[in-house]
Amino acid sequence: MLKKLIPVAGNVCESSLGIEASIADEIANEVDVIVNSAANTTFDERYDIALEINTRGPCHLMNLAKKCKKIKLFLQVSTAYVNGQRQGRILERPFGVGDRIARDISAETSTASLPKLDVEFEMKMALDIRQASQDTAIPQRMKELGLERARLYGWQDTYVFTKAMGEMMIDTMRGEIPVVIIRPSVIESTFREPFPGWMEGNRMMDPIVLYYGKGQLTGFLVDPKGVLDVVPADMVVNAMLAAMAKHGATENHPGMNVYQIASSVVNPLIFQDLAKHVFEHFSSSPYLDSRGRPIHVSRMKLFDSMDDFSSHISVEAYQRSERVVAAAASKGKLSKRLEIACRRSVEQAKYLANIYEPYTFYGGRFDNTNSQNLMEEMCDEEQRSFGFDVGSIDWRDYISNVHVPGLRRHVLKGRGMR
Repeated sequence: MLKKLIPVAGNVCESSLGIEASIADEIANEVDVIVNSAANTTFDERYDIALEINTRGPCHLMNLAKKCKKIKLFLQVSTAYVNGQRQGRILERPFGVGDRIARDISAETSTASLPKLDVEFEMKMALDIRQASQDTAIPQRMKELGLERARLYGWQDTYVFTKAMGEMMIDTMRGEIPVVIIRPSVIESTFREPFPGWMEGNRMMDPIVLYYGKGQLTGFLVDPKGVLDVVPADMVVNAMLAAMAKHGATENHPGMNVYQIASSVVNPLIFQDLAKHVFEHFSSSPYLDSRGRPIHVSRMKLFDSMDDFSSHISVEAYQRSERVVAAAASKGKLSKRLEIACRRSVEQAKYLANIYEPYTFYGGRFDNTNSQNLMEEMCDEEQRSFGFDVGSIDWRDYISNVHVPGLRRHVLKGRGMR
């Protein structure tokens, strides 16, 4: 493997991709498939930064693709949530230039006056505002601008809005280059390869799971009967490989093919079931505190109202600090420090709830017909080696015995385990 892999330093934000000219020439002569998985995934990132990476970045890579003499395929790793606030069953369809989700989801005449989405204008506007301002408040203003523009056009946050615009730019620029768009939902730890439970970093639901296991959070803002669309990382990789094999064939067909790697239609994971599976895991394998004592958790409370959730965590934080102060010998300074710590923990929980609310109450369900058809075209041996059948996942086993243990082992590095 080391003989086949050649890492090259670069930067998707630069027009030249930050690659030395001689190496760029070699790439243009040799490369036949380009896979773009570069992204900024922060939901409320600064608008200018998210645009540079998620929207302009694919443009720079497509320019490189057009220079590649042997190019057979451009594969863009996107996200199923580029579908924004669409509801119900969402098909695997590419975006047209200037598409607006707000127009799709509203029958009201008010959206008729909504201007067509102009991606070039969005990129120029963010750049102009950044260059014209020396204000120290510009980072916060850019965050607010991203959310404002996203919600105006029907997307829930800056991340998915800029990813959707990246897809639009690829379609605008691709010409005769075949393109595959892979849209995974929430990518979590591996199902099987390189081994079950491998992951890097805290993904969408993971901070909540860890706070819960440590006894720091006993409830969250979520629709109990809603669906969290989860896919293991290795199934996403396998789907990418299968799509590359199919569409990177010698006979180029310059189409725009979309594959949603998602579970919400074929094998939905219900939030109240997720809470139950996580409870079962931490009941049988509790997290250990700093003294090596097991932390006992109760079943997670699921709140469908922000007011109820805020009230719950505020009362809980106060009660927890009171217990600590009561057990302490010196109460004055400790009480003040705990008050500050409790206020911060409450604010952090509210922040997570606000950011995740569009996803914990999400009404869309991602159709994966194209992905299922792709898998059915594979022979039995290929399906065994490169399968991505999300319908085959037993969520109880995956959450309790694969994902959460993997999260504790690879993200927490085994801390708090026996």
